Amino acid sequence: MKKLSIKIGIIFFCIIFGLITFMLFLLHEAVVENRVKEELNALQSRGNSHRTVLEKHFNKEIIEHVILMESESNTDVVITDEKKNILSSSITNHSYDKYIKKEFGDIPYKGEIAEGNWRQEPVISTMSPIKINGQTSGYVFMFQDTESVHNLIQSLNKHFLLIGFISVFITIIIIIFLSRGITKPLIQMKEATSQINKGNFAVSLPRKSADELGELATSIETLATDLNYLKRERNEFLASISHELRTPLTYIKGYADILLKQNPPTDEREKYLAIIVTEINRLNLLIQDLFELAKIDKNSFVIKKEKIDLSIFLKRLERKLKPAITEKNMMFNVHYPSSLNLHADPIRLEQILLNLLDNAIKYSKTGGLVELKVWKEKKTIHFLIRDNGKGIPEKDIPYIFNRFYRVEKSRKRSLGGTGLGLSIVQELVHAHGAEITLKSQEQIGTEFEIIFKENEQ
Repeated sequence: MKKLSIKIGIIFFCIIFGLITFMLFLLHEAVVENRVKEELNALQSRGNSHRTVLEKHFNKEIIEHVILMESESNTDVVITDEKKNILSSSITNHSYDKYIKKEFGDIPYKGEIAEGNWRQEPVISTMSPIKINGQTSGYVFMFQDTESVHNLIQSLNKHFLLIGFISVFITIIIIIFLSRGITKPLIQMKEATSQINKGNFAVSLPRKSADELGELATSIETLATDLNYLKRERNEFLASISHELRTPLTYIKGYADILLKQNPPTDEREKYLAIIVTEINRLNLLIQDLFELAKIDKNSFVIKKEKIDLSIFLKRLERKLKPAITEKNMMFNVHYPSSLNLHADPIRLEQILLNLLDNAIKYSKTGGLVELKVWKEKKTIHFLIRDNGKGIPEKDIPYIFNRFYRVEKSRKRSLGGTGLGLSIVQELVHAHGAEITLKSQEQIGTEFEIIFKENEQ
């Protein structure tokens, strides 16, 4: 019994069959008791009708007339005096004497059931007192054979049994369709997950409802899409790593072989050694960036926030950048309030700003302008880094923070970037609970804005 549809069907059948059986049993008992009660009430009413006639004329002639009337029906009548001595009866034997002689308390005028145990007794019986001038002058006992009641119950049983079989049949049909309706999308989802497990992420599931099954189908498709994206990202990442490693290693190996085998002149040797050192530095920078991203991905790095005096912090940052600015004969304008504090990790904040400013300097022309502006707005502190360099094409802006993404592939050798810097910047900004935005136009310039929320510091 491995099929889910069979398990669900059996569970549903047991539950519904139990409910139907219980409800039919209660209904059957209620109908039976109601029918017996109706028979007793009818018998009581008949006895009360005879009692009314006898109260008007309680004599032998009227008594015999009542007996004659009941002799032609399926009920029997016994008329007694006040001491329960039989005056007349439609019964030819004395088999009902025990019901007549039974002791009763005060009998109400509306009558009383003398025997109502239809399951074990051969008859049911009622008694009605005959009152003349306020005194009890006799009793009218009515008897009905319980065989008729049992026949009625048997007829009811047959109808209930038929209803039970029809209900079970309809239940089975409903369960078949219901279990298939539930398990069919589950089977489709199982097939979809099997395809995902085999590496086929192009799965599509029908979403016919907005219930939990529909949500599960959506989740599986989302999972497949995410896994497909991660697979592409992994492949692109590995391809980029391979390329980034292969290029400097090719330079290092090539010039090392020349130095080893050809023994070139001193000036050429120094030139080749400088290239080797440059490529080694490039490899070192790449490995450092990869190590930084690995720590970020594993959440193994810690943001240690402390109170930073931004005026002191930015002056120190300005001194560090001065050689690069001077080398390219550029202008570097820094604007910030005289007294402004920020709760952040000073090492990581410096890493963020140096990376963005280094890019601004790197991608600006000689004699260009780089600006760093800091200000406060209500509960936020803003950092704006702006340059008037080459700018970024609009089509590339959505991907600029992706790992190993470069706007122009031709830049990678001349400008020495690894394509990881902005990814690290974005991760560090988000780790501070801050946001970073980008605006850029080709040949006009680029600006990055970082917004720190003061209430989260």
